[in-house]
Order: sequence, then structure tokens, then C-alpha cells
Amino acid sequence: MARIRNHRSKWQVLYRDPATKRERSAGVFNRKVDATRQLRAVEYKLEVGEWIDPTLQATLYADWAWTWIETRSDLKPKTLDGYVSLLNSRILPTFGDVRLRDIRAIDVEQWVAGMAAGGLSPSRTRQAYNVLSSSLKAAVRSDMIRVNPADGAKLPKIKINEMRHLTPAEVETIANRVEDQYEVLVYVLAYCAIRAGEAVALKRKNVNIVRSELRVVESATEINGRIEFGATKNRRNRNVTVPKFLVKRVEEHLNSYVAQDPDALVFGSPLGGPLRLSNFRHRVWTPALEGTDLEGVRIHDLRHTAASILINQGLHPKIVQQHLGHSSIVVTMDRYGHLYPSDTERVQDALDAAFESGLVGPTTPSVEPEADQMQTGA
Repeated sequence: MARIRNHRSKWQVLYRDPATKRERSAGVFNRKVDATRQLRAVEYKLEVGEWIDPTLQATLYADWAWTWIETRSDLKPKTLDGYVSLLNSRILPTFGDVRLRDIRAIDVEQWVAGMAAGGLSPSRTRQAYNVLSSSLKAAVRSDMIRVNPADGAKLPKIKINEMRHLTPAEVETIANRVEDQYEVLVYVLAYCAIRAGEAVALKRKNVNIVRSELRVVESATEINGRIEFGATKNRRNRNVTVPKFLVKRVEEHLNSYVAQDPDALVFGSPLGGPLRLSNFRHRVWTPALEGTDLEGVRIHDLRHTAASILINQGLHPKIVQQHLGHSSIVVTMDRYGHLYPSDTERVQDALDAAFESGLVGPTTPSVEPEADQMQTGA
């Protein structure tokens, strides 16, 4: 498993790599006693499965990071682009030239604290940390290092902004103020609850007027100035119900603004190409809200509005989940559970009833004394 070789007055520790079965060096020492100490350490780690090849541990983080990023074919293009951006701007300047074995937990803690002190937002700081931690976790799985030094790092807390839910009247205000070509888009986002990227990717063939349904099968994302079409957020296709009042409007929109080609985009740009949400926000959305109480409302708030409308109408969380396309009902309740009516009074009544039953307690039947006891007592 491991041995010591004397060569030119030097003592070299050799071991057989469990993975390749090749003999490798675990260090060269001037004294045999030091080599013996290393030999015992190597033998122990090999036996318990904790041995890591020193040459792998010496890999520069930058070299490993690019190797790792090339394996992330599971990521959507926009997500992958974000990872690369964070590597270049936040991670490699600090850890790029550091060997994997030399990255310590305190180094990660100081790096996180430095980003926060430099004014980087908590969410962006967490994103950078997640990329670093994921890459180091992969290094552990690949036997490059034994533990992930990023595990357990203290991260800045993210302030959760309260969701904005519009009333149907407020939705109507926006729909009436945007350009005619995008009136139906506002209604679809607010009542069908599809994501803005899903609306951009919606095609004529995905609209079923007879069944009052939209078939959501892909999403569009703007990456570095180009539009990328890909899978939906949770990679699941779904059918979305279109309310009756909107079906006729959708049909009229198709006849007025959409080509007959089944692959024609339902909500395209004025020039006929894919709608860029950044342009739509700047050119259509923001001007439509100016001078109203709705300034600052985001396009995504229309999706929250759809959820609140369904909940206010008393629909079960499972139905809300399906309409919004959430991956699970847990996601729905985490985000919108606070909108459901409180059961406080029912809980109070149940607890009060239990308490009162305890005060009454079990009744104990009275016992008549026996005859002889009665005579004796007399």
C-alpha cells in the first residue's frame, strides 16, 4: 500500500493510488524519521479512505473552476452566464491563484464580509458564495480536497420585500393605459399567471381558443443582448386556463397582431421579432404608470396579483399551485400562505372547548354505606 525508498540520501514515501493503481510520491524527506511519520499518516488515510492525492490538492482554484463550469450542462443559459460573470468579477480575483488545499474557511468568511462591506447587495453576495461553494463541493466529490471550506459560512440576511398585489380595478387601469398591442398581455399576466418570459415565448400554436387554454412549453430570456428560448423555470410544461372574459380578447389579439404561422409569437415586438422585456419596461410599462398611484409596480407583480385573486375567491392552494405552475404546493404556501384567511377564531374555540372540558372533570358516583356500618355508626 505504501513504502519508503532511499534515493541519493533522500527518503521518499511512495503509495499506490487507489483510483489509478499507479505508484505515486507522497513526499521526499531528508530524515528517515520524518519519512516514517509521513508513511504512517499515508497508510492510515488510505485505510480509512481519507487520502487525497497531493498533486490534485495543489490544483489552482481557477483551473478547477473552469473545469467544473464546463460540466454544468444542467444549467439554463442565463444561469450559466450568471455563474461565469460571478467567477470573473467576484471569485477568481480572490481565489483564482490559490491552490485548492490552501483555501481555508476563514478565507471564505473574510471574502464574504469584504463583499458586504464593499456595498454588494446581500442577494448578490449570496449568489457569489453559492457558486464558490458549489464548485468546492464538486471538488470534494472528485477527491480534489477532503472537505468544503465554504460550508457553514455566515451570509448576510436578505430583506424580503413585501409582494405587491393589484386589485382587478388597478389591472384594468394598466391595461387601458398601455399601447393597444399589449393590452391583452397585461390581462394574460394578471389572470393567467404565466411568467413574463413564458408570455414572450408563447406562440400561436400554444393558444387553444376552443378549450380556453394556453399551453406553456418554453420561456424566453434576454442574455447579453440576445433572446434565448429554453425550458420553463421548473422544466415542466403546463396548460393554463384562460378566463371567459379574456378568451374573446385573446382571439381578437391573434387576428389583429399575430401572423397565421403556427410558430408566430403571440406577444412580439412592434417590428415583429421577440419582445425584449427590458425595452417593453422602458418604452411601454413605465410610461403607462406615470402619474398614477401604480408607479413602481413591477411587471412580475401581475403574477402575484393572479395568485391573490384566486386566493380571495376561496380556491384551494393545490389549484393555485397548478395555475401558477409552481413545482410543489410548498412553494405556493411559502409565498402566498399569508393571503389565506386566518383560522384564529376556530383555533381559539377548539382550545377553549378543551380547557373547559378539563375544568368539569370526570364525575365520581356516590357510594351508599353498608347496613351494618350504618348501625355501628348509630
